Amino acid sequence: MYSEELTYTMNMRILTIPFISLALSACHMAQVSQVGNFVAPNAVEITPQLITSGQPTAQMLSELRDQGFQAVIYLAPPTVASAIPDEALIVGRLGLVFINIPIDFNKPSEHDYDSFAAVLSAMKDKKVLVHCQTNLRASSMVFLYRVIVLKQDPNRAYEAVTEVWVPHDAWKRLIVDVLHKHGIEFEPY
Repeated sequence: MYSEELTYTMNMRILTIPFISLALSACHMAQVSQVGNFVAPNAVEITPQLITSGQPTAQMLSELRDQGFQAVIYLAPPTVASAIPDEALIVGRLGLVFINIPIDFNKPSEHDYDSFAAVLSAMKDKKVLVHCQTNLRASSMVFLYRVIVLKQDPNRAYEAVTEVWVPHDAWKRLIVDVLHKHGIEFEPY
């Protein structure tokens, strides 16, 4: 009996450690940040005209025009659990441009980047919020845009990404592949 309890307890500890690590990293990824009066998970000011973040609340979305925003680019599927169901309506009622590019987090593609770059390029004279759920998609796509379109130094541009996360797996491959396609050698760290 004692042996079975000990084995169960040790197995539970072994299982618990990864779950605790995952929970702690998820909490870190969803830190609420403030840029001016804008508050959202992992908010990062790239320039005064370009902010990336995780999912803002419905209340924060309703205040975007008052903060000078003119457009919102949402990079997650609108069906994800933490999405604001009426985000397009909330933003549209303010007279802001709303674009949704629903990037599958597990399968980001060069086409996703190309679509994003075309949309952001068309909004170059607007104050834009680029967001997803926790600013993983948004920070990565904006990084690529800054390096490829704006010709910024990849090391400097990548600093904004690492404020939020370190891309891995499909996202690291996407970054390397898209940069390589444009003749830019950079290894995400």
